[in-house]
Amino acid sequence: MREDATAGQPKDSKGMSREELLALPVAVDLDTGNRALDLGRSKGYELAKRGEYPCKVLRLGNAYRVVTADLLELLGLAA
Repeated sequence: MREDATAGQPKDSKGMSREELLALPVAVDLDTGNRALDLGRSKGYELAKRGEYPCKVLRLGNAYRVVTADLLELLGLAA
């Protein structure tokens, strides 16, 4: 019987690993920010629209971008 390579990790884990977080570009889309913060898509967009997202969000036309430096600081991973 084969062992699962992801043994010990939840199969439906939505969050991001430390390595994934540290490899993010300068700004990420709101869905990626939501995933990092373990927020649902609807809740994340609702918070961004109200200006209550837990870290800095830029509005570029119809798109939202989360500033990665603020995201990492919020998660305690700032360099």
